[in-house]
Amino acid sequence: MDEKRTGAGDTKSALDTGHVIPPPATQRRYLQPRSGSWTRLVILSLVVLSFFWAKSRFPSCATHVLDGRYDTLIREYMKHGNRRPNGPLRGSKAEELFLTVPNEQSALAASRLYASKPHLAGTPGDLETAKDFLVHLQQELGINHASEVPIYSAGSDEAHAATLNISAYTEPTAWLNTYYPVLNSPVNHSLEILGEDGNPIWTAELEEVSDGTDPDAAEYAKAVLTWHGISRGGEAQGKLVYVNYGRKKDYDALVEVGTDFDGKIVLARYGNNFRGLKVKRAQELGAAAVLIYSDPRDDGTVTTENGYLPYPHGPARNPTSVQRGSVQFLSLYPGDPSTPGYPAYENSTRVDGDSKPRIPSLPISWSNAKVLLDQIADGKEGPTVRLVNNVEEKITPIWNTFGVIPGHIKDEVVVLGASDPSSGTVSVHEAIRGFGTLLRNGWKPLRTILIASWDGEEYGLVGSTEWGEDFADWIRKHVVAYINMDTSVSGSHLRASASPLLAHLLRSTAQQIPHPTAEGRSLWDARLDEGEFFGEKLDAEAAAIYKEMESAADNLGVKPLGSGSDYTVFLQYIGVASAEAGFSSTLHDPVYHYHSVFDSQHWQEVYGDPTFSRHVAIAKHIGLQVLHLSGDIILPFNTTHYSLELQSYLDRVEQLTVTSSLEVDLTSLHQSIQALQAASVRLDTEKAEAEVKLRTILRKMKKRQALMRKLYRKSSKWICKLAKYIGNECEVPEDEQPTDFVFPRRLLLNAIKRVQAVNDKLIAFERGFISKEGLKDREWYKHLGVAPGKWLGYGATTLPGITEAITLDGDAVAAGREVERLKIYIDNLTERISF
Repeated sequence: MDEKRTGAGDTKSALDTGHVIPPPATQRRYLQPRSGSWTRLVILSLVVLSFFWAKSRFPSCATHVLDGRYDTLIREYMKHGNRRPNGPLRGSKAEELFLTVPNEQSALAASRLYASKPHLAGTPGDLETAKDFLVHLQQELGINHASEVPIYSAGSDEAHAATLNISAYTEPTAWLNTYYPVLNSPVNHSLEILGEDGNPIWTAELEEVSDGTDPDAAEYAKAVLTWHGISRGGEAQGKLVYVNYGRKKDYDALVEVGTDFDGKIVLARYGNNFRGLKVKRAQELGAAAVLIYSDPRDDGTVTTENGYLPYPHGPARNPTSVQRGSVQFLSLYPGDPSTPGYPAYENSTRVDGDSKPRIPSLPISWSNAKVLLDQIADGKEGPTVRLVNNVEEKITPIWNTFGVIPGHIKDEVVVLGASDPSSGTVSVHEAIRGFGTLLRNGWKPLRTILIASWDGEEYGLVGSTEWGEDFADWIRKHVVAYINMDTSVSGSHLRASASPLLAHLLRSTAQQIPHPTAEGRSLWDARLDEGEFFGEKLDAEAAAIYKEMESAADNLGVKPLGSGSDYTVFLQYIGVASAEAGFSSTLHDPVYHYHSVFDSQHWQEVYGDPTFSRHVAIAKHIGLQVLHLSGDIILPFNTTHYSLELQSYLDRVEQLTVTSSLEVDLTSLHQSIQALQAASVRLDTEKAEAEVKLRTILRKMKKRQALMRKLYRKSSKWICKLAKYIGNECEVPEDEQPTDFVFPRRLLLNAIKRVQAVNDKLIAFERGFISKEGLKDREWYKHLGVAPGKWLGYGATTLPGITEAITLDGDAVAAGREVERLKIYIDNLTERISF
């Protein structure tokens, strides 16, 4: 009926009847919109449209807010730096995951792969070892295997591009570089005692003898004859003279009592200095040849005299063991003797280098040395001996293996180098597995990492030196630090050596790792370990030498670096902060048959590291160092510790002036070092403040990014509602979020540049000791703070210019000149690190 009909506008009639009849929903949206909803929709839509219009209209506010090298770094940091489930792996989380990867079973398998076959530098076995390492890099770092092995000849366009493009790589890459040094290999040799008629009355058995208990030693006892790398080929005959360790002071003491070395055959025992320097001093004094042997007195208490059986039936020295190794004059310069200061390409100009001996030498066993020593009357001069050392010398290819993990900051590079192709390579092998696991879990380092396996280390650091001389400018510009891995395990004692810049990093990372064999202790505590094979008889001189070597450590327990391993070209030639650590033998450890056929896989599994837990601990240690160096915003360098160590170095020099009675004025140098210390303390403050400032800004940026994501999601929902309202389909994408956003340009760039300025000063600190002129009589070595001792080779001499002017030359005037030279460099460094 008409009177019962009600319309939308006829509410009075409905109220009068007591019933409220709601209008249709479609009519209400058109005719009665809620003003609050409309307002929110319009405002949010305008905000979103304005935001995206501003982005397209003013890209410099977002996409180009950062310039140059910082753009990718900060964008990636902000994109992945949020603590979300799908964020990147970095910092302590990356360290925790890395430490779970290296394990004993894998390390044992790697050791058996690398150590169970001969791989003398330049041989087919050496190339196969390099290829094995390359395959490991490719597999772990996710590098596509090419059908053709990437081997580039040094000096070629491909070889140069491979290294010079490291800062441009966006994906992990690996390759081999071939260098062409002049090396030698043994052909034949002999050693005889001659009677008065000139005929042999005794002939030495120069090869090592194994009864098969060590299967590798038995199989390969004669695979590489006993000889010295870089030794002079030829024959020599003369009276035998014993010179103890063959140190300069040993020779000088004999000269003082009238010993004539002209035409003599020198017999020296291994230890206390580099073997090549034993030959060098004999050559200078006119000797005809040198024999070097391993003396059980240097084995501490682990001797047959104390009741221990010789290896392979016990931990004492096998009397037939022979230490091979280079007799290059290492303290003059390392690397290929025929290309001093420049790389050994296949077509390089060759010279007869001064670092190569001009008299022959042979390494011999204790069994043979004992026969000779028994023939020396009153410890002075012995019988006539004749030795033959025929070698083949030729240009020989060697292969360095490289792998690159690109970082966000591509032009800052951390290098991890392995030189020992067995023990050291095992620990690096495990560290690479750790890096591979991190990569597969989304990790990317802040700085680029270069992994290198150096060839020819035992000939005289050849592979690393030739590459370093080849790319010195690139290294100087890009490499921030070098971590070296030589022999990983040869005993129970953790030895730690480093530039003072890295001493604290070496200690702190070792303190994070459990002791490999003792619960409740850290890896760092292994510095106090001294073996478990004791006895009553111990050679006093050997014990004193060991104690002196251990006393070289600083107050942290870290020793300075001399030479004898592949950090040399980085630290001593270019000025790259370097470090190395590993387990070494003590006076109470099983005898490590260095460079012998008994330096074998069997020895390692029975005596050296039966569980391979020490190899794993070292793998974790080098890995943590690399993670910090490649991942910390501020490089973990301690310039204040370094400047304080300089003062302790100068204090030692002052003591030398007293004992030598030379008058050398050190006052100005004391003052310069004190000024450097003050500047370093100010740099410490700037380091802390710069990092806090950048982290604060980054946190604010992350908050703004979170706000933008929230705004983006909310506004997108409203826009979809509007789109659906007008009849269009719309879905809010769950995984699409803005990553670019507006942030004050100057504030961000200033914080980044402030951090970079600090890092540049930290890197410059070690570089600041590199002199263009180099050291007196050995110009290749350019570091004025530390160098291998001129007559030590392995051991470090601090403030070498001043120290050797006093101790070797006895020249106060020359020492004064060195004081003034070092003062200039320290003053320049103080200015360089100041703000």
